[in-house]
Amino acid sequence: MALRINTNVAALSAMRHLSKQEDQVQHALGALASGSRIVRPGDDAAGLAISENLRGQIAGLKQGGRNAENAISLVQVAEGGLNEQNNILIRLRELGVQAASDTVSDVEREFLNEEFAQLTQEFDRIARSTTFGNKKLLEGSGGDFVFHVGPNAGEDNQISYTLDADATASTMGVDGMDIADKDGANDALESIDSALEKLAGIRANFGAIQSRLSTAASNTAIQVENVSAAKSRLSDADVAEEAAKFAQGQVLQDAGVAVLAQSSVLPARASKLISSVF
Repeated sequence: MALRINTNVAALSAMRHLSKQEDQVQHALGALASGSRIVRPGDDAAGLAISENLRGQIAGLKQGGRNAENAISLVQVAEGGLNEQNNILIRLRELGVQAASDTVSDVEREFLNEEFAQLTQEFDRIARSTTFGNKKLLEGSGGDFVFHVGPNAGEDNQISYTLDADATASTMGVDGMDIADKDGANDALESIDSALEKLAGIRANFGAIQSRLSTAASNTAIQVENVSAAKSRLSDADVAEEAAKFAQGQVLQDAGVAVLAQSSVLPARASKLISSVF
């Protein structure tokens, strides 16, 4: 075995392996601390690019889902107003039936007509005041809506809807009615029945778009789940594996330090040999 003083090859080899184990320990610590398998881009360049693309897709899907939920809220606000209008029409019809009978006098019909007039005004007020943000929903001025419910650009990620619901008293044909006499009460009943039919059509339209939006939101949630699982398989750290690497690295570090200490003995032996000669 050759003995050298200028170059301690054994020490260099021990230091190289010690540095490698130090890097393994640091990588395992980084993975455990961040929860990510890819601590540095060099760990898996392709995997990093794919996982980041998936991360962007997940963020877009989540926002698309929120957009769908907000659109459902808009429809629900409109439907809430229509429900109250429907209740008013039913009460108006009840008053009309009561006023059409000779079991009440003209004086009592006047009392019934007062409530009838107030409810008719409230019917119209609900239509004109039901809003979502600054958009009026029930007076026929809603316009065209585009709900972006997908993660990407394009029509395939959008739901278009024309909001043309007009539930004002004049459009529904219930303005100007009175039940102060039997003939007026009978005429009012015909108008109210027609208004109930029109209101049912508007509510059916809102129900259809709400059903579609609910389906879109549910589909988005499923996509978020599946894409998140795919991203996890690419980039999330396996805690058990990283913990094992960390433990292994620590053991090898200890062994490397011990070997490095022993490698310093070789130059000392050469020094003793020189001393014995002189």
